[in-house]
Amino acid sequence: MSRIAVISEHASPLALAGGVDSGGQNVYVAHVAARLARDGHHVDVFTRREHASQPDIVRWRRNARIVHLRCGPVRSMPKEEMIDYIEEFADGFHRHCMKRPRYDIVHANFFMSAWSALSATKAFGIPLVTTFHALGRVRRLFQGDADRFPDRRFEMEDEVIAASNRIIAECPQDREDLLSLYQANPAKIDVVPCGFDPSEIGPVERDIARARLRWPRDRFIILQLGRLVPRKGIDDVIRATAALKHEHGIEAKLYIVGGETADPDPVATPEIGRLAALAATLGVNECVEFVGRRSRDELSLYYSASDVFVTTPWYEPFGITPVEAMACGVPVVGSATGGISTTVVDGHTGYLVPPRNPAALAQRLAQLHADPVKRRVMGAAGRQRALASFTWADVVQSLVESYAKCLPRRFAAEGSRATAASSINAAA
Repeated sequence: MSRIAVISEHASPLALAGGVDSGGQNVYVAHVAARLARDGHHVDVFTRREHASQPDIVRWRRNARIVHLRCGPVRSMPKEEMIDYIEEFADGFHRHCMKRPRYDIVHANFFMSAWSALSATKAFGIPLVTTFHALGRVRRLFQGDADRFPDRRFEMEDEVIAASNRIIAECPQDREDLLSLYQANPAKIDVVPCGFDPSEIGPVERDIARARLRWPRDRFIILQLGRLVPRKGIDDVIRATAALKHEHGIEAKLYIVGGETADPDPVATPEIGRLAALAATLGVNECVEFVGRRSRDELSLYYSASDVFVTTPWYEPFGITPVEAMACGVPVVGSATGGISTTVVDGHTGYLVPPRNPAALAQRLAQLHADPVKRRVMGAAGRQRALASFTWADVVQSLVESYAKCLPRRFAAEGSRATAASSINAAA
């Protein structure tokens, strides 16, 4: 089978999701690498060394290793600071690629990962597949001065787009942004979404989930889960919760899961302090509870215990959490932006609302509060859609098809062997 280098300089599969720089990319890389390894490919995941105790190589699972490379001081740092040290990471990857046997494919995640692969892929003739996860020009458009990446990012992204053999867009909007803002070659772009693992994320009976979490049994519960950063629009969810109380007479309970620590700490996660102050100002501090960061094996409980999952970022390249909520049979109200606008089917699996519009969000939440039957029907439709379109097995199959466009003979032969093996196993 093939040897695949997966590069994810700031998002290691070993890191917990939910922190400032831990989120969807960590989940994506972990599941893609694990599935490739399960299918028989040999996978090395290259990521940045953050602690002196981290070994050079971690044997993560069968056919898969984590390789730690130096990229600046050996400590945690925001990804925006890593750009000053990315040449060191690139040198380390180049040296690793000098070994034999060499990699057949490099799948880079994020622009710095892809840029750090350019030297080695050019020198050794290795095809480069890039998933950006976020685009600098889109980020600058929405975040303005709050975007702490330097303009150098744009030049690096242009270089990566020109050099990549294939580019993975995570949704149709991602593809359009690559075309309109970067003049990418449309023939090189494949649209492949993110996914979920049915063995990891799935429904739990609601009363059981609430009992285990000690949540009120009969309260209308809204869940917001993910990274606690301003662009996620959590302040709009709090404003909508206030509108439910003051304008619709609905005493909802909003649980916010995420942050840098297991116990909610505004010092470790400043966004908690900002959001808590907003809730107090709006008179809903008793309606809003910060839960803290939770491990992935707990997430199904949180999704399943809620009446509705809400995610209202200003922009979102894809957004894994709406898919996970759908997989648990929970209706989703999300921003009509990026990947969310394609995963959530408006009026069928939930509702889409304009970003930064808490009044529209409150209106949809009030409708769902008033109609428990609609909530159940939408939740069931969402689960069916998640299973049909967004499993990691299907995602990785699509990625392998993209790899095959770079090395058609090799991956076609491997596909034939895999199909034959499946047929033999089925017959047995």
